[in-house]
Amino acid sequence: MNRSELLDKFRAMATEIAEKDFSHVSEDAVIADLGIDSLGMLELIGTMERDLGVAIPDDQLVGIQTVRQLLDVVHRRLPAA
Repeated sequence: MNRSELLDKFRAMATEIAEKDFSHVSEDAVIADLGIDSLGMLELIGTMERDLGVAIPDDQLVGIQTVRQLLDVVHRRLPAA
């Protein structure tokens, strides 16, 4: 999965979880500024893990603030194509 596809997945999952339109969110967006709180973030990460077949250790999630930082962690965990 390339980076653009991963960003599209994030947008779709975040839209579903937060019930807001995130179709134009960029990687530079601050997640908290999108209205996604800590519980929403946990739900989003759980959904990404399930849908993408990855496991993300909690210690890798500490300090994540932007969409780019989250996608970096997820992308590193994806199986090689």
